[in-house]
Amino acid sequence: MRQALVIRHVHFEDLGAFAPALAAAGYAVRVLSAGEDDLQAAQPAPPDLLVVLGGPVGAYEEDRYPFLTDELRLLEARLSAGRPTLGVCLGAQLMARVSGARVYPMQGGAREIGWAPVTITAAGGRGPLRHLADGAPVLHWHGDTFDLPPGAELLASTPACRNQAFALGSHGLGLQFHPEASDKGFEHWLIGHAAEIVASGQNPRTLRADAARHGPAAAERGRRLMGDWLAALPESGA
Repeated sequence: MRQALVIRHVHFEDLGAFAPALAAAGYAVRVLSAGEDDLQAAQPAPPDLLVVLGGPVGAYEEDRYPFLTDELRLLEARLSAGRPTLGVCLGAQLMARVSGARVYPMQGGAREIGWAPVTITAAGGRGPLRHLADGAPVLHWHGDTFDLPPGAELLASTPACRNQAFALGSHGLGLQFHPEASDKGFEHWLIGHAAEIVASGQNPRTLRADAARHGPAAAERGRRLMGDWLAALPESGA
């Protein structure tokens, strides 16, 4: 059975809709908690797949959060070796950084929070992100953005944040938004990010209602996206 190593930063930002796709593709999943588990020593052999999930810290804040140093080293080694790697939100930002791109706060301290569609590029429409091309909302939750890494292919954008998704060859996928999120467990997002919701002027009632309205369909699209990406991974990179 193939092995997937998942790095999680906060418990409620989990695999979500990606979990059934991984199970269907025959992956055994191991989850490590950043800041708690030893990311360098915990995995004696490189896993077939690395997934780095989201979290409310900056990809450039290793002076405040030293565990990021280990994540950056791990991602740099994997991407340099062409090994299958998926990053969501913070994970995508870390992938962008080790690939030579700048990660920084959005202009004016803006935050992109809530359910809204992404615009899929021509390149994105030829791959797994085609499942999002109908303009249906996905979850956004970030205050940082990044430049497109050298050699990467832009897959999706929004008016507020041009670089929403990118591909690094056939082995690396970075997603600034959250296609894994749904209505299930969404209340934990509202609790865990309560201070950020207030600071950004968002209304938790609106976010909750939008999750109930859009979440189930978003989860199905996220599952299909993940399944297609896993099916297209090069066997040589695993």
